[in-house]
Amino acid sequence: MCPMIRNPIWILTLLFCLCLPGISQAGTFKSESFTLDNGLEVVVIPNHRAPVVTHMIWYKFGAADEIPGESGIAHFLEHLMFKGTPKVPDGQFSKTVKKLGGNDNAFTSHDYTAYYQNVARADLRKVMEMEADRMKNLNLKEDEVASERQVIIEERRQRIDNQPKARFDEQMMASLYINHPYGTPVIGWLHEMKELTREEAMAYYQKWYAPNNAILIVAGDITAKDLMPMAEKYYGDLPISDIENRQRPRPAPIVVQHRLTLEDPRIGAPLVTRMYRAPRGNDGLEILANILGGDSTSRLYRSLVVDQKLAVSVDTDYDPISLNDTTFSLSATAAPGVSAAQLDAAMEREIRLLLDKGVTLEEVTAAKNRKIASLTYYLDSLQGPALLFGRALTSGFTIDYLENTYDRIGKLGIDDVNRATKSLFDSGDMPVTGLLMPKIIPVAKTDAVKGENK
Repeated sequence: MCPMIRNPIWILTLLFCLCLPGISQAGTFKSESFTLDNGLEVVVIPNHRAPVVTHMIWYKFGAADEIPGESGIAHFLEHLMFKGTPKVPDGQFSKTVKKLGGNDNAFTSHDYTAYYQNVARADLRKVMEMEADRMKNLNLKEDEVASERQVIIEERRQRIDNQPKARFDEQMMASLYINHPYGTPVIGWLHEMKELTREEAMAYYQKWYAPNNAILIVAGDITAKDLMPMAEKYYGDLPISDIENRQRPRPAPIVVQHRLTLEDPRIGAPLVTRMYRAPRGNDGLEILANILGGDSTSRLYRSLVVDQKLAVSVDTDYDPISLNDTTFSLSATAAPGVSAAQLDAAMEREIRLLLDKGVTLEEVTAAKNRKIASLTYYLDSLQGPALLFGRALTSGFTIDYLENTYDRIGKLGIDDVNRATKSLFDSGDMPVTGLLMPKIIPVAKTDAVKGENK
């Protein structure tokens, strides 16, 4: 079970048309969709190359929907969902999937929680039956809750507390998202995780886990026509809940320079990172991220690594899929003998140059081609398309948005990317700058001299 997926696959699909009554069907992925009477949204992505399917349930509930002071409860509930129901006791869910020759898991982000099983097409009914069962009939015992609480605490220690880069990123996000729950780690703050209770977990379960707050996505050797009666049989009778609209505060403006430094002896070379709050779903920013750090031909790599030899690596990241504002980041690892201050100053010069001169037609064309070409990899994947659709739909995007991505990218020009650049770097909000530094531990001196007699 994974606590967070913050930087998944880039979303691409094509075209939209109507086919069967009540079922919408799209082009490249052949995606089809319908909605049950109880509000459960269903998306089918046919892929008939092998008799297997990915079955996923996505809930429109994540860590950013937690009540302040109860951080980590969404991820904790994800773990507890495997503790069983009267029909499928503790541990039997995953054991059953394994006996079928499949595998299963779950993951939580700020905006969603998802559960999946990869099984043979012939075993789809069984996993649908079990998943529908635990949507309504979770049975938690106090001792199981206590033991699982220790599991997530240990998970935090391994993934965050014992990893200097993870601890550093956590603090940077907290500084970037002032007055917004994206500044709270998905896995939770340790002191609050220790206090999570069975009653709190059940309250969130009863509030958010319902068919009218969920999306069923099935990808593989199936069609919507075949899936519809199965979905109605196993999910159709589940009662709806009174689901509230997700209300989140707007993040406060960043009006002062935030500069964080962490020294750790496990860090080999200075790492400089700049994080910016950015609008979600911005195609111009996707192209900009690719231009700046998409590969070894990118602008930052050529300037900082090849020409100036100030860095050994560079990276940019922009995830367009988010319910609220998202993050745009730049980072570079210093070359031997280069200080963090030198590298930071060089990154600033590159940003000023970008704002002054803008991007070139050659850069925009190459970046667009790389984005469009990446669609091929998703078409070869069984689970990939399901992840793409699930992340987007639970984050407030529509199927139509996904289906038109190819056209939007194709129409982007230099002016679109330059406008996105100015909106990011000249927005008025200060970036959060982080310096992750090596820490030299001094060797203790000793009074003893080798070979000396006293």
